[in-house]
Amino acid sequence: MSEINCIKTLRNEKGLSISTIAETLSINWRTAKKYGDKDQLPQVKTQIKKGMMYDEKWGEIVSDWLEEDSKVKKKLRRTNKQMYEALGKMDFKGSYRTVCNFIEEWRANRDDEISKGFERLTHPEGEAQVDFGIMEAVHEGEIVDVHALVMSFPASNVALGIPLPSENQECFLSGLKKLFKQAEGVPLSIRIDNLTPAVKKVRGSEGEAQLTDEFIAFQNHYGFKVQVCNPRSGHEKGNVERKVGYIRYNFFSVPPVMKDFEDLENQLSERLVEDRKRMHYRKGEMIEILWESEQKQLLKLPENDYPVFKQMPIKFNKYNEFKLDQHLIHVPKAKNYSQLYCVTFWDQFKVITNNGEVILSDSRPYMKKRRFIPWIDIFKDWLLKPRVVGHSRYTEYLPVRIREYLLVPSLSLRKRRIEEVITLLLQHDMKEIDSQFYELIANNDKLSSHPYDVEWSQYDALQPVTSGVSENE
Repeated sequence: MSEINCIKTLRNEKGLSISTIAETLSINWRTAKKYGDKDQLPQVKTQIKKGMMYDEKWGEIVSDWLEEDSKVKKKLRRTNKQMYEALGKMDFKGSYRTVCNFIEEWRANRDDEISKGFERLTHPEGEAQVDFGIMEAVHEGEIVDVHALVMSFPASNVALGIPLPSENQECFLSGLKKLFKQAEGVPLSIRIDNLTPAVKKVRGSEGEAQLTDEFIAFQNHYGFKVQVCNPRSGHEKGNVERKVGYIRYNFFSVPPVMKDFEDLENQLSERLVEDRKRMHYRKGEMIEILWESEQKQLLKLPENDYPVFKQMPIKFNKYNEFKLDQHLIHVPKAKNYSQLYCVTFWDQFKVITNNGEVILSDSRPYMKKRRFIPWIDIFKDWLLKPRVVGHSRYTEYLPVRIREYLLVPSLSLRKRRIEEVITLLLQHDMKEIDSQFYELIANNDKLSSHPYDVEWSQYDALQPVTSGVSENE
């Protein structure tokens, strides 16, 4: 990969001819032509080799032990042999040397030297910084953890953001592609911290940071340069650090309602475009004017789209199940095939045969990961102050029927209905109450003759109903 990167640099940045590159590097002319002028797009491979310390849980366990030991006195830390013996009790089948090599590599990646000073950085136009920030949104009445990939341009103080379900390599590279489209160009250089999807070895006493092969291929396709921060040196990308906090406190302090990630992406994009209509904190000019100037420095987007995916061979258990994103996935008749492969994208996965036949396709498990809103506690607070329901931050997260059921002008009636919903929440969740609304609430309402009551059948008739879509979407 380093040779390919060298050829790309000589061809695109130095402007050398193919013949000159071939002669300089002592390589075949066809090889120089292939890697100098053609896009190097990833292709599905038939086999991926990885060590047991990385494919299975053992590496994660040892890393946790080493991290724990780093916080205690040296004489209290476990030795390599003690860790190996502890793994043996957990049915570890590897050798002592395998464990020692992993520990040696883990320790080599740590740099305990702490910088005692800071260098004032300059930010030319076209330079960007990237970082993740975890935020929250609400989907169908449940909380979703959103990993927002934020890109900032310090020269103009513009920020772009993409909400994603995770921080793995597929999400990271797909997020960068979307950010480039939002920016309508590619930054000249991108400054990142030691993100696992991009950096396989951090900068240390042994040398510079080493990027993953997948990220280098992505970098070559789009033509930007990469600057990797020193370990534990967040100030080196302070602009994007502040932007992550700015987005969190201005746009996610109250979790927004999302239909899906695309809908949330559009919401965030509109807010950030509107945010440019203010003065730069130091330059005294409108941010959108500075951005128009900076956009002219960006690289053009390549004509060919870059496919982002990962492929790995699958090992099944006796129940025709394999693990993906810490979830077991069942593949019918998986044992009937000699070898199957899993191809993962940022939001989906598919299981294919050696011939490329797709036998299973679905959303990735983390796309369905949700956390319940603590409705009982919220309703108990509303019971003490029923007037709050009209302007509570949680009101818009309620299903439409239940929200209208509670928002009656009479506070005494509202309080009685809150009590009724609290009772139902002890045996049902909010989705069940909404789906069985007439059975659980409407048919048992003893106050149907109240002047502020609602005739629910007439109300539902006014609502647009789409087959297969819940009414609270």
